[in-house]
This record gives sequence, C-alpha cells and structure tokens, in this order.
Amino acid sequence: QVQLVESGGGLVQAGGSLRLSCAASGRTLVNYAMGWFRQAPGEEREFVAAISRSGSSTYFTDSVKGRFTISRDNAKNTVYLQMTSLKPEDTAVYYCAGTPTLTAASTLTAATRYPYWGQGTQVTVSS
Repeated sequence: QVQLVESGGGLVQAGGSLRLSCAASGRTLVNYAMGWFRQAPGEEREFVAAISRSGSSTYFTDSVKGRFTISRDNAKNTVYLQMTSLKPEDTAVYYCAGTPTLTAASTLTAATRYPYWGQGTQVTVSS
C-alpha cells in the first residue's frame, strides 16, 4: 500500500498563492494516478484536480481552471498542487488521493475511484 502525507497548507490572503505537496511512501508514486480533493465545513468532499501516472494528462474542476496547476515528480515521490489567485471560497481541507489506474485524468473526478488518501491539510483564504 501507499501512504500519502499532505503539507503546505496555511493561511493566505485573497489573491495569494500556496503550493501543496503530497509525499508518498511505501510504494513508488509512478504506480498511481493522483488527485486532489477539498472539503469545506458542512460541504461534501469535491474534486479539484487529477494527474495521470505519467503526468501527461491533467484535469481540473471548472472553478480552479487557470488558477491551479497539478504536477508530479515521480523521482521525489511527490505530487504538487500549485494554487494561485486564491479566493475565500477556496478555503477547505485539501486531500490528496491515489489510485493504481492507467486511465486519463479526466476519468478520475469521483472520490470513489481512489482507495488511498492522505490526512488532509487546511487551506484558509482570508478576504
């Protein structure tokens, strides 16, 4: 099994940037497509972004397109979520997730596709 640990969350003003990291251990990350999800208080967990195992395919929810970038460094066993132009509505706990699949990132928007999850990192965007 792969273990996932997120880091990089924090408090930032609207318009600012943060980079989240998801470090994998136990198995090499190259074996997993990866996704980022978020959950705000009182809300359901929602898809944010996904990246294929090779990194050649990425996909984003509409609300973050043009502002967020997902990338991976398989040599470092780490996936990143670069967030720019942050808005208060981006405030949530952000989770990374992994799935051992070869499908395109656009097919990986459902949380049920991912058997492996990190513990989450809080992102708070103040207005």
